[in-house]
Parts: sequence; C-alpha cells; structure tokens
Amino acid sequence: MNYLYFLYIEFLQRHNIPQLFGDITFYFIPFCIIAVALLLVVIVLVLVERKLLGFFTQRKGPNRVGWWGILQTIADALKLLCKENITPDKADKFLFNLAPILVFVPMFAAVGVIPYSSEFTFINTSTNVILYLILAAFPVLSIFLAGWASNNKYSLFGAARSIAQVLSYELPMTFVVLSVAVLASSLNLTEITLAQSSKFGALGWFWIPCVLGFVIMFICILAELNRCPFDLPEAESELICGYNTEYSGMRFAIFYLSEYAMMFANAMFLAILFLGGYLSPFGKYFFGAAPLVYFEQAFWLFLKAAVLIFIMIWIRATLPRLAIYDLLKFSWVVLLPLSIINLFVAVLIKFGGAVWMA
Repeated sequence: MNYLYFLYIEFLQRHNIPQLFGDITFYFIPFCIIAVALLLVVIVLVLVERKLLGFFTQRKGPNRVGWWGILQTIADALKLLCKENITPDKADKFLFNLAPILVFVPMFAAVGVIPYSSEFTFINTSTNVILYLILAAFPVLSIFLAGWASNNKYSLFGAARSIAQVLSYELPMTFVVLSVAVLASSLNLTEITLAQSSKFGALGWFWIPCVLGFVIMFICILAELNRCPFDLPEAESELICGYNTEYSGMRFAIFYLSEYAMMFANAMFLAILFLGGYLSPFGKYFFGAAPLVYFEQAFWLFLKAAVLIFIMIWIRATLPRLAIYDLLKFSWVVLLPLSIINLFVAVLIKFGGAVWMA
C-alpha cells in the first residue's frame, strides 16, 4: 500500500493540503475501492451467470433490458429497492434484521484480505489465511440467525442443513490449507503467492504438488457457497427458498449480493493458494515498471478467478443436487481422508526434498 499512499500524499501536497489530513483519510480509499469493485463485480457476475446458464441449457437468458440484456441486473436491483421489506409478525425482529448485516460485513472484510498485487493488499497480517477462513465461514452464523428468527420451520430446516454442511466441509478444507502452508512455510497470502514464483511460470505453482488438494478445496468452496450440487440450504424439497424464505426487498438482495461477492472472493483465494495468485503464468511480466506492473498482476489474479467462476457456473448447469445424507457422507468418508493424505504428501515433498538436497 506504500505506492498508493505516496501517490495520495503527493496529490494532496500539490493542492496545498497538509499531510496530516492525508494520514487520517488515506484508509478510506481502500474501503471505497472495495465497495465500488464489489458492486461492479456482483452486477457483472449475476448477468454472466444468467447468460451462461441460458447458453448451457439452450435458452436465451436475459435479452430484453438494454442491449444483449446488459441492464437486466440493474433493473432487478431497482425492483428489489422498490419492493416492501416485510417482517413476519412472530419473528424476532432484532435478529431478523441483524442477519443480513452479519452476512454482508464479513464478506466485505474477506475481500480486503486478498493481495491483488505485490503492492495492493488492504489487510496484510502474518496469518491472514486464518483470518480469511474465519471471515469466509462467518456467514453461517447469519444463515442460522435468519432461519431461527424467521419463526418458519422450513427456514430453520434450511439453516440447520447449512450448519451441518459447513461444519462437514470446513475440516477437509483446513487440512488442504495446512498443506499449502507447509509448502510455503507461511500463513500469509502474499508470502504464499511469492513462494510459487518460478522461472517456469505455471509449472512452479502449488497445483502440481497438491493437485488432489486443489480439487478438494474447489469442492469444499462450492459447499461453503451453497452452490449446486451443494445448494440444499437454499433449495428445499418443498420448493421454497430455505433460510431466506421470509426475506424480501433489499434484505433479500443483501443475501444475494453476499453470495456472489463470496464466490468472487473464494475464487481469488483458491487462485492464490494453488494458481500463483497475481503471478504471471509465463514466469515474467510484460510490464516491468510501476504502476503498469501492478495492474498486470491484478489482471492475472482476476483472470484466474474468472476461469474458476466459469467452472462453478458450468457445474451448476450440469450436476444434479445431492441428497443431504449423500452430501455429508461424501465429506466425511471421501474428502476428509483424501485431505489428510494430501497433507501427508505435502509434508513429504517439503521436508523430504530438503533432506534429499542436504
């Protein structure tokens, strides 16, 4: 963040504004950047997913509002803004209104943990991998509150399913993250990215020694996001929406916004762990000087995330929904043992290679 800080201070000095003002207001810049970027990303992702699902299932998708339907997402947002926010009479009104906020704020913070380039990392700590995992799992609390506070049994069933699902898939995900931490000797996302630097480009990334962990992590992220074939909390057999059945208007839109924002954040997180993050797949950057190199690094990260999101959408259009017992059994019987094996292999590669070199 030093580069952005000095640019900001230099801009203020040109306009005879004291540096103290810049030191105080500088930290609002990352907040504004993240807010604007998330809004644009969600608008684009919603449209792209609907168009891709239409393509995969031989339908047209949105094509009436604006050219090629590009204004459809904006029209949906305006519709939700105009709809009434209804609160059931027997609901716990405080928790009912708190749940959408609790799902939005952790998502917002999780996006700030991601290192977008070698210079732009808004929240950089020595253990920001753990911080990200906590923030990414935190929305399960809001889902539980939404199901409980709605005073709707079907909403509560959906919330209970979500808790069981997240708890089941968090454990194999943790073992996979530990394997990456072993290979990188760090729990910092920037250091994990730099540990994958190689003159061979993509061949030096962690997806090669941890290809099994990469697949497990991808599956667990789908389960964390409640996306098909793991979308049981939002798709009951009774054909209602699940934990957010009683929500309408902008409160429903916040749940919807958070899902797509977390999909984008988790795709970048997966790209950082296994696909080199903002590193170039060619082993070198086309631009060698700032600030262009920082934009190139962000481009590579976004491109990798876009490919992963495309695969997520492809899976949604292809695979059927799992039954709840198959979903839980798959995690405990298949993914958990494989994740432990993946960790064992990572330890062998890391320390076995060191012993061999010695």
